[in-house]
Amino acid sequence: MIDTLKNKAEILRYLGHGNQEIDSITDRLIDESIYEINCLKKEKSIYNFFHIQRWNGEIRLDNSNLRLRGNDIKKHLNKSEICILMAVTLGHDVDTRIRYYEKIDMTKALILDTCATVAIEEVCDRLCKEISNVLVKDNRKLTLRYSPGYGDLPIEIQKEFLGVLGAEKVIGLTASTNSILIPRKSVTAIAGVISTDIEVEENSCLNCNKYSICNFSKGDASCGS
Repeated sequence: MIDTLKNKAEILRYLGHGNQEIDSITDRLIDESIYEINCLKKEKSIYNFFHIQRWNGEIRLDNSNLRLRGNDIKKHLNKSEICILMAVTLGHDVDTRIRYYEKIDMTKALILDTCATVAIEEVCDRLCKEISNVLVKDNRKLTLRYSPGYGDLPIEIQKEFLGVLGAEKVIGLTASTNSILIPRKSVTAIAGVISTDIEVEENSCLNCNKYSICNFSKGDASCGS
């Protein structure tokens, strides 16, 4: 469930408000949208562990045909011998409600969409924390999440990524011919498994391929990607 006090600042940041004081109407719309998302969302997730093989400049995963191409994912997993693939969704009802408001109230649609974005990130964070709580018993932990489309990791691997997890059958998550996740408020991600004594590298805006066009990079915080 979205924590109103914890995440309202994050919602405002996504909306581009920064540290500005918001008017009472916007504040009310955000509270209403948080409540609405909490009522609509049907959280589903799936993940699995894979041993990493490095072959001809690619990362391959045991018992799958999925190949992770690009220098950025190699760097991200350079201290891992095992990784997890994960997929998370809020379900179709959230998408349906956003499309409804797009026809009658674009402001409400934008705010609801933003609340859904914060909600799906919260679900991902919670899942990673649950996995890490198990791994820590073996003195291991997860790296940060890395998703198809980040850096030079092709977004076109989405369908194969979902196929490896069996995500369509288990949580109803698919990808369009353009590699857009359906339902839209969903996330696929990769995280490495590393020893607890290895420091996890923090996200850096300067290393992001969207740095020059990103509004968040003009402020004090990253987008979290």
